[in-house]
Amino acid sequence: MVRTVVAGIAGRMGSRIAQLVRETEGLELAGGFEHPGHPSVNHDISEVIGGPPSGLKVAAGIHAVLPDADVVVDFTSASVSLSHLKEAASRGKAMVIGSTGFSRDQVEQAREYASRVPCVLAPNMSMGVNVLFKVVGDVAKLLGEGFDVEIIEAHHRYKKDAPSGTALKLAGVVSDALGRDLDQVGVYARKGITGERTSQEIGIQTIRGGDIVGEHTVIFAGLGERIEITHRAQSRDNFARGAIRAALWVGRQPPGLYDMEHVLGIR
Repeated sequence: MVRTVVAGIAGRMGSRIAQLVRETEGLELAGGFEHPGHPSVNHDISEVIGGPPSGLKVAAGIHAVLPDADVVVDFTSASVSLSHLKEAASRGKAMVIGSTGFSRDQVEQAREYASRVPCVLAPNMSMGVNVLFKVVGDVAKLLGEGFDVEIIEAHHRYKKDAPSGTALKLAGVVSDALGRDLDQVGVYARKGITGERTSQEIGIQTIRGGDIVGEHTVIFAGLGERIEITHRAQSRDNFARGAIRAALWVGRQPPGLYDMEHVLGIR
């Protein structure tokens, strides 16, 4: 039984992940926590996620629940998740991180912490999106330099980072496949007299509105033809179920930084 602790358990993703942990064979909900001062702290977890009384209280911070954990699942924010990973690594606890908005420096810091514990860090834990990563890389290699690449992502009005971590990952997959440096060729907005599009550009455009769960389209535009590959998430359960799969997987791995392609065996 994998004893699982959920960060941000009162949030939309945290509460759903905790519900699925309780429903999944092989996992045990060992605790959940919020930041100190959160109104859910010291309340029974069942008051947050539903179901019968659990006897578990929402803890104030990660320190109180780490001794009970085999793995911590975290969908909070990049900086908060990084601090949680530092604490987990110091206690030898595995982690699954689905937070987005990590900078390159933060990813390298996460890699350093993960030299002591196994950690799955993925901007999107949906099976479909992770298949998309692989397909898009293959298509970019096959088409080569003759097609312009544009990425469009859309999310709900409450999303705090832009572009999405998934869009940045897609752009990274394309740039790696084409041998380009995304820092040099990424274009994140266009306005006014921008001049002719260069052949090396990879465009990443952002839409925010309503309750859009998540949509990503990669356009390969050639002369006289184009290919569009789209993934639409209809429910956050896609991400939560991916996190559950990762939680079952990560504890059996040696220390290191992994992604969902490792979990799914498609890397």
